[in-house]
Amino acid sequence: MSGAAWKFGDNVDTDIIIPACYLNVSTPEELACHCLEGASPGFASEVRPGDVIVAGENFGCGSSREHAPLAIKGCGVACIVARSFARIFYRNAINIGLPILECPEAVEETEQGDRMEVDLEGGRITNVRTGRTYRTPPFPPFVMGIIEAGGLVPYTVQKLGGEEPAKAARD
Repeated sequence: MSGAAWKFGDNVDTDIIIPACYLNVSTPEELACHCLEGASPGFASEVRPGDVIVAGENFGCGSSREHAPLAIKGCGVACIVARSFARIFYRNAINIGLPILECPEAVEETEQGDRMEVDLEGGRITNVRTGRTYRTPPFPPFVMGIIEAGGLVPYTVQKLGGEEPAKAARD
């Protein structure tokens, strides 16, 4: 993965990621149009596929709804690197196939717009501007499987050898 860094501070909550007035929207593409608009006006229109969110402590605190990581994934963000994540956000992100990594050192030394390269399997985050590579524990193989499949539901369907429920219902 390679993209520009979008830098955010501590305690970015789910209402900042996707305001509650958009919770009646359910597709990632529609949610993406309003992602982080309160924290960074223009984020949704300027972020590019492959970009990386870099944030401080407790990213994703607040409610347990999956709308927040869905909005981020819908924008094309490749992954999030933070000092720490709210526990429920962490799980929701993995469940929808959005990789998230905890690496305080990378957060500290990254500036808005820095080019980031992320190797999930190797547990490496490289800031191209500084030339510095940071180590983070790689995901266990089953979590990498969930991410590669695009989330827990597609992963489970693959493991069971069946079709996705929505496809089966259409047929």
